[in-house]
Amino acid sequence: MTDNELIEQAKKARQSSYSPYSNFAVGAALLSDDGQVFLGCNVENASYGLTNCAERTAIFKAVSEGKHQFKKLVIIGDTVGPISPCGACRQVINEFCAPDMPILMVNLKGDVVQTSIGELLPYSFGPSDLA
Repeated sequence: MTDNELIEQAKKARQSSYSPYSNFAVGAALLSDDGQVFLGCNVENASYGLTNCAERTAIFKAVSEGKHQFKKLVIIGDTVGPISPCGACRQVINEFCAPDMPILMVNLKGDVVQTSIGELLPYSFGPSDLA
């Protein structure tokens, strides 16, 4: 799957966002190592702390389907610059994705920044720290 196809999938996921409080819709598309795409959107809650971000939704969907190996993650939102994952999402991405796996941060204007969780969360705490 090309980057542009994965970006289009993330845009599609964004349309399912449940964001009545912030009106800030976010979408994510996670590509597994076997080529499956898992979509996620942000799901808000009146108790704001219980809100779930698009990235975590996509990862949790994939894990609930038995997938644990991933090739790429795309996140898209209506932001000035490419959207960046929050701290909680960075920690979850760190749990399930290789440090160098590409993460594409995108906005609706088409700006794209490619990074990795290793760059977004240096000196992270993860599974290897518990070995």
